[in-house]
Amino acid sequence: MPTLNVLEVIKKTSDFFASKGIESPRLNAELLVGQALGLPRMRLYLEFERPVSEPELGAIRELVRRRGRREPLQYILGFTEFHGLRLKVDPRALIPRPETELLVETVVARWPDPPARVLDLGTGSGAIALALARAFPLASVTAVDVSARALELAAENAEACGLAARVRLLASDWFEGVPAGETYDLIVSNPPYLSGEEASAADPEVRDHEPPGALCAAAGGLGDLARIVQGSADRLGPGGMLALETGISHHAELEPMLAKAGYSRTESLRDLTGRDRFVLAWR
Repeated sequence: MPTLNVLEVIKKTSDFFASKGIESPRLNAELLVGQALGLPRMRLYLEFERPVSEPELGAIRELVRRRGRREPLQYILGFTEFHGLRLKVDPRALIPRPETELLVETVVARWPDPPARVLDLGTGSGAIALALARAFPLASVTAVDVSARALELAAENAEACGLAARVRLLASDWFEGVPAGETYDLIVSNPPYLSGEEASAADPEVRDHEPPGALCAAAGGLGDLARIVQGSADRLGPGGMLALETGISHHAELEPMLAKAGYSRTESLRDLTGRDRFVLAWR
């Protein structure tokens, strides 16, 4: 059987992924072939004619098999890029999304004078907390999660990013484990906000591989958002801000909920697709 070169392997892999309905099949193919060969994606273009050995093909086949079963690309690669940080990702926590990166960018832009105390609720991989610690180098950042496994992953990322000394990690079911009396200038959260119906209709990568407890919430996806709103007002100092990533149908219910909790001003913002996604609220 003739030996395949790098370009031929990429083409065959891309065709296979396309047949499985995988979005961006060529990009997926290039990233996984590069992973198996130990080459950055751009380096592949210089080695298209290089023959691929049988052991290398075996390594590629294993990665392709996993992706063909719709395991998330980021879990297979073991990392993702988020707001200038390379973060380890695995099934212990959700994969950070572009929408959440936009939330961080929005928050940073609203604080020309950096906040002194920041709280990230439901930190997962640590993405929001670590990005804000990097953006606000003088801030004290606390990150909480109810999942011990997620906190392990966040700790690994904090260490790898050189931010372990800057971010305090706590086991907490929202505010329950946060020390009494502590207040913050900024509270940020990307909580579970999908309804059961939305989760069941999600892509297989999400539905079958990411932790369901980090995806779904009661009350049509509004349950955890309501708990955060109700618990956050007493945890913010004067002029403090709450920043939430939400479901696209929640804003009409969140606005009166925030007013009742004592927030004087709210703002609804859209994501990159034009859908209602973020709520900012001020004390």
